[in-house]
Amino acid sequence: MIRESRPEPQTGRPFTDAEATYLAENFIGRVATASRDGAPHVVPVSYRFDGTVILFGGWNLTSSLKYRNLMSNSKVAFVVDDVVSADPWRVRGLEVRGRAELVTIDGVSMVRIIPLNIRSWGLGS
Repeated sequence: MIRESRPEPQTGRPFTDAEATYLAENFIGRVATASRDGAPHVVPVSYRFDGTVILFGGWNLTSSLKYRNLMSNSKVAFVVDDVVSADPWRVRGLEVRGRAELVTIDGVSMVRIIPLNIRSWGLGS
């Protein structure tokens, strides 16, 4: 269950410099949640990245399906990706699997994604 949290989050491995740069350069990702009975739900969200965790909110967040799903199942996946070139084919992206926590920042409800597993592709030099 998602819970209100104020302490600093505990994370898995830190983001590499390339991963952190990629997240900082983008602002739209897709978040996947699942209901208590496992029904999936994926939606685009705008996000903030502070170098350690990913935060997202949104208009009427606490009335959304993603929020209701997180209330009963705090597991979350988050993906940011793009196509750099179609010829030759080159894609890059990052997937974070983790745990979601409800936080309040300046009176606004947001979801903080605590990364437990990070996987990236195409971000190398």
